[in-house]
Amino acid sequence: MALKYEINMFETDPDDASKTHVTLLVTDDNKHAYAISKSVTTGSNTDAQIIKAAQTAAQTEIDNHFAKVANVGKTWNPDTESIE
Repeated sequence: MALKYEINMFETDPDDASKTHVTLLVTDDNKHAYAISKSVTTGSNTDAQIIKAAQTAAQTEIDNHFAKVANVGKTWNPDTESIE
């Protein structure tokens, strides 16, 4: 399952000017979507480094979400007792 990470928000954290607030909209091949926001230290990091830090901070939650919806939208075949 491939995940696509779209940057939905990238701005200075309103609660802490030393951090950048990043929101990622993550979708899988089955069109399931999950939005998650993280604030990460800006420092002298590039935009790419900031986004990578936000993704790293969010990855466990992202993985947990997509594990929960892995079978959503699939078909149950009672004859073969399998998920198709």
